[in-house]
Amino acid sequence: MNIHYISDTNSILNHFLTQLRDVSVQKDSMRFRKNIERIGEIMAYELSKALTYKDVEVTTPLGVKKTTALNDGVVLCSILRAGLALHTGFMNFFDDAENGFVSAYRHHPNNDDAFEILVEYRAAPSFNGKTLILVDPMLATGQSLVAVFNQLMEKETPKEIHIAVVVAAPEGVAYLKEQLPDHCHLWIATLDEGLNDKKYIVPGLGDAGDLAYGSKL
Repeated sequence: MNIHYISDTNSILNHFLTQLRDVSVQKDSMRFRKNIERIGEIMAYELSKALTYKDVEVTTPLGVKKTTALNDGVVLCSILRAGLALHTGFMNFFDDAENGFVSAYRHHPNNDDAFEILVEYRAAPSFNGKTLILVDPMLATGQSLVAVFNQLMEKETPKEIHIAVVVAAPEGVAYLKEQLPDHCHLWIATLDEGLNDKKYIVPGLGDAGDLAYGSKL
């Protein structure tokens, strides 16, 4: 797996990441969503450098300019519901992309810390021969991303696979390296220390879905 750590180079990205973590700033859910969206835009720009392009000509009012354009179709797919704001940031840059959505969540059948991943909803276009970009803000254990990935790949074969996450734990990165194809690209805004006994990222930022959209039952 090809892994890209975006925050290794100082940029405005780190400023937005700092606000995401700040418990006083998190009280403003609209600002939280906007910062996730901004991070998505930065990640989309960085990811775009790794895509393939073709030579094109564009006619201007004064002549013809030789330039480049994306060579392949792009399909953006996010994991509901936390991925929606990040999806919007990517969509702001990949505005011609097709869009897909998948639900995945931790199910605790015995009401304890043990859980399984349930994938219950999928609405996505075909991405055969296209570039698939799968986005999710948090990479904790990696089980949700792998479960969604496996379901998406049951009948589809993309040309390129890119996964983008905002906050990652080393355990989740290791699990993706073990479970996903070597040619996948993993884009990480920031890497944290690890997981606690409940498998949440430390220091992390809390529950991204709840902070963006409100508490759930």
